Amino acid sequence: MSEIRAPILSVDHVGVRFGGLVAIADLHFDVHPGEIVSLIGPNGAGKTTAFNVMTGFLKPSQGQVRFRGTGLQGLQPHEIVRLGLSRTFQRTSVFPDDTVFDNVMIGLHRRGRTRLVDTLLGRDRAGEAALRDRARELLDWVGLSGRSQDKAGSLAYGEQRLVGVALALATEPAMLLLDEPVSGMNASETQVFVRLIRSIRERGVTVLLVEHDMPMVMEVSDRIVVLNYGRLIAEGPPAAIRSDPTVIEAYLGQGSAAREAAQAARETNDA
Repeated sequence: MSEIRAPILSVDHVGVRFGGLVAIADLHFDVHPGEIVSLIGPNGAGKTTAFNVMTGFLKPSQGQVRFRGTGLQGLQPHEIVRLGLSRTFQRTSVFPDDTVFDNVMIGLHRRGRTRLVDTLLGRDRAGEAALRDRARELLDWVGLSGRSQDKAGSLAYGEQRLVGVALALATEPAMLLLDEPVSGMNASETQVFVRLIRSIRERGVTVLLVEHDMPMVMEVSDRIVVLNYGRLIAEGPPAAIRSDPTVIEAYLGQGSAAREAAQAARETNDA
């Protein structure tokens, strides 16, 4: 009999209201260690709001989020990062006039492995050398070793997003939340990112992502959670989500387009 592992992340009946607007209503799902789970839905479905609740940027109006069994209610974002839950953002947040290498070094210093003042005064040469080694490892991991001395602002949009991933990985998370990671990437860049996500999981990091690129989501996900108007409407493996009439309707609406998509999905599953 296989062992049932406790969830690493539990979203427990979370709701978020902004005045009279319901952004999320009674959202509940778990993510287990080692999974790659995607949170999807049409624009305005509440996906990024959910991410903001999980990472301490928003307080829920009801319910709670637990990470490794610890309730996150009232914790600040940096405290949640220290627990092992890190994230990227929709918009790139690099320091454009600094090199790619220095961007990652800034992220490592912020993690607090060595005090910046000690580094500047030359009092922690061993610590600084270790940080530089780690920065090189992270850039190699995300595929940016060849761009390490280029200014971050000169990188293509997709490469800047990889810098953001390196910064998140610098915190040594147990779980990584990726907010629209392949937005603006072409097909080849997206495939590179799919391989990166898998390598992150192979190194023991659980992944939850929000993404609009459905082929990429279907390829990389173990499970998919679907939101519409802030409500959970479906959850399951990619094959089930692909042919779910409720999901098809949420994305395409009723009518011939939805029927054609449903038929195509059925033919794919029957092939």
